Amino acid sequence: MFSEEELIQGCIEQNAKAQEYFYKRYSPKMYGVCLRFAKNQMEADDIMQEGFIKVFLNLKSFRNEGSLEGWIRRTIVNTAINLYKKNIKYQKDIEIDQAEGIQNHESGAFDNLCAEELLKLITELPAGYRMVFNLNIIEGYTHKEISQLLDISENTSKSQLSRARQTLQRKLEELKNKEKF
Repeated sequence: MFSEEELIQGCIEQNAKAQEYFYKRYSPKMYGVCLRFAKNQMEADDIMQEGFIKVFLNLKSFRNEGSLEGWIRRTIVNTAINLYKKNIKYQKDIEIDQAEGIQNHESGAFDNLCAEELLKLITELPAGYRMVFNLNIIEGYTHKEISQLLDISENTSKSQLSRARQTLQRKLEELKNKEKF
């Protein structure tokens, strides 16, 4: 119906049909991104709504350098980061130094896990762990970039990623043990 250029221009001109088509085209993938960063569906909805508002308001600044989908994704991720930073003072997560040590077991537990189950496990992580895990493992940010985005040290980023992996591994082991019975 619309080429990418026509779609962008239509959205900039506030054409309702172009905006609707734009949203329908990109929202399913972006909602998956929101779900990974959010602690629940309601928070994912908030990230999605706020993120797309930012996308529509700033679409005129898209310079066609790289993919439009990548630009939208980055906006959504930044929206999730901003929400996390805004809410961090209300978080009651365990401090990294207080977290109990967990042995790291190498196994193929991820092999039999569907995407929905993995997403559920990720959303159950404490907010800091979830944020670092998503940014590093899924979005590909370095610990240096994460430390700058979240205003934490690189070592904290590395430590939270390690704890996130250990927590996920422990939960996978629990699932594996439940399946045996």
